[in-house]
Amino acid sequence: MSGRQSRGGSSHRQSRTCRRTARAELVFSVSHMERLLREGRYGPRLSGSAPVFLAAVIQYLTAKVLELAGNEAQDSDRRRITPEMVDMVIHNNPLLSGLFRTTIVSRVAPGQE
Repeated sequence: MSGRQSRGGSSHRQSRTCRRTARAELVFSVSHMERLLREGRYGPRLSGSAPVFLAAVIQYLTAKVLELAGNEAQDSDRRRITPEMVDMVIHNNPLLSGLFRTTIVSRVAPGQE
């Protein structure tokens, strides 16, 4: 009997964790974003939709960067996306380069291959 309760509790916790992410139809974990926001001391100013919005934005940016890097890999007849390709895509796109201005993806500067 006690074995059922402990298993039930953990599965309940899992379903609760996945529920917000699944409801928002996201891949990135909403609960993880909420934990990061609370650890960053934004807790008193958080609304219920803030971690959902943050997860959606990060998922969109990741998908966009990987889409552009995949296109670049196809154009150069390669089967894999390398960090150099991601770096090149970020620096060649004006919107992404402004956002990732201080980010170094790889140690190879764009255009030095």
